[in-house]
Amino acid sequence: MNALDATSTRPYLIRALYEWCTDNGFTPYVAVLVDDTVQVPREYVKNNEIVLNISMGATSSLKLGNDFIEFKARFGGSAREIHVPIGRVIAIYARENGQGMAFPGPVPSKAGSAPTDAAEVMTEAALSLAPSPSAQDGNKPFKLVPDDGPAEPPKKPAGKRPILKSVK
Repeated sequence: MNALDATSTRPYLIRALYEWCTDNGFTPYVAVLVDDTVQVPREYVKNNEIVLNISMGATSSLKLGNDFIEFKARFGGSAREIHVPIGRVIAIYARENGQGMAFPGPVPSKAGSAPTDAAEVMTEAALSLAPSPSAQDGNKPFKLVPDDGPAEPPKKPAGKRPILKSVK
């Protein structure tokens, strides 16, 4: 078998990061680029994207297969069936610290949908990428952090200057 005949690494990496999140007590989230092949509650889709909590407490009957992620979850109190082709998953990360992995733009699914431009991949308002220096391709880890705008510098306490004490 040569490299062209090999299966995608995406489902294996998703399962590995899901397991890492659960082993460390983190909440695994997946970011999904939504199209007609994705079955999710459309009222929660923003800019053709949705972020799903796939933790054990938030889902039932979770299946992280090679072709699809399938589970049942409650949205607004009503149970819904979720069906996501693996090629539409654009990131998996831990909610608590943002550590995870992003993937290149969607791959064509078995239904024959065309790949989407990679510039549309991440949610502008919800996530911003902070790649590590070695993260040049989509299979290298990086940290996802909330996009809260520019950080403000810490404020100095008014009045007193800090005192340095020498301890012998």
